[in-house]
Amino acid sequence: MLNVAMWGKALTAVPKIDREIWAGLDIISRWLIATRFAVAVMTFTSAAFAGLLAAKAGHFDFGLWLLVTLGLCFSHATNNLINDLVDYWKGVDKDNYFRTQYGPQPVQSGLLSVPQMIAYTVCTGALALAAGIYLVALRGEVALLLLGLGAVFVLFYTFPLKYIGMGEPAVLLVWGPLMVGGGYFVITGHWSNEAALVSIAYALAPTGVLFGKHIDKLDADQQLGIRTLPVLLGEATARKCVLGMFVAQYVLIAWLIFTGFFSPLLAVVLLAVPSLKRVWETYSQPRPAEPPEEFKGVWPLWFVAASFWYTRRFGGLFLLGLIADVIVSRI
Repeated sequence: MLNVAMWGKALTAVPKIDREIWAGLDIISRWLIATRFAVAVMTFTSAAFAGLLAAKAGHFDFGLWLLVTLGLCFSHATNNLINDLVDYWKGVDKDNYFRTQYGPQPVQSGLLSVPQMIAYTVCTGALALAAGIYLVALRGEVALLLLGLGAVFVLFYTFPLKYIGMGEPAVLLVWGPLMVGGGYFVITGHWSNEAALVSIAYALAPTGVLFGKHIDKLDADQQLGIRTLPVLLGEATARKCVLGMFVAQYVLIAWLIFTGFFSPLLAVVLLAVPSLKRVWETYSQPRPAEPPEEFKGVWPLWFVAASFWYTRRFGGLFLLGLIADVIVSRI
């Protein structure tokens, strides 16, 4: 029986469930939980930016946009499955590691066997690849290059990129020029440097989310030899980097308004400044040893929870401003 209520939960958060609950779930609920599809909202937002920028240029194609969106979201889901498989095989999630505290790691938690997890990964990856192959056939060599780069990041983000401090730069590249710039190219048939620049203004947000996650588990990663950028930089410097990235988003948008690429309607993102103030206060201090009473429900998430909360608000306002800008520009 389909559990639509669980679909909603799995699309907005990573549900904490046990084997008994899992046994009663439908295949869609299981897939949404296993792939941690709730975080795919950031991927969907990148795809939405690509579509809106294509509409701004007068070359929007709903069918191509939908195929790009599905391909990107399934690619992200595939990466999450590969991430969990690799971490399981390397023993990263053993003995209540950080990852297992904020949501089930399907194999480590006994929800899926390794063969079942591989089957999930292959099927999800095949859907992403099918979308990519069609788009390559349509757009040619540049689309093939974009597909190849995407495949590299999907397959090798967890190892070795994450282990050598390249995971965070990879996310900036993927959620920015690759997803938004590449999506724009596939939809319109031509590359846009302006679209790529806009993509950076958004991609700094998911990069900040990843930074927050890696700061939260910095000590555990360090002990396991996982040299993420926060491990290499240290907690204090990493926290400053996140704040710098969030400020840079406003600077880039201001520049795009100043140069005339965007209308002043994009200034609506300034409504996220009060949210930035709250995040700034969080990142200005070291991670507390114990969770404040009102945050026990999200602990051990701390910096990543703040980053994700802020990203949803900033991204929503950015999208709203871009929609208004597109409407005005087309009129």
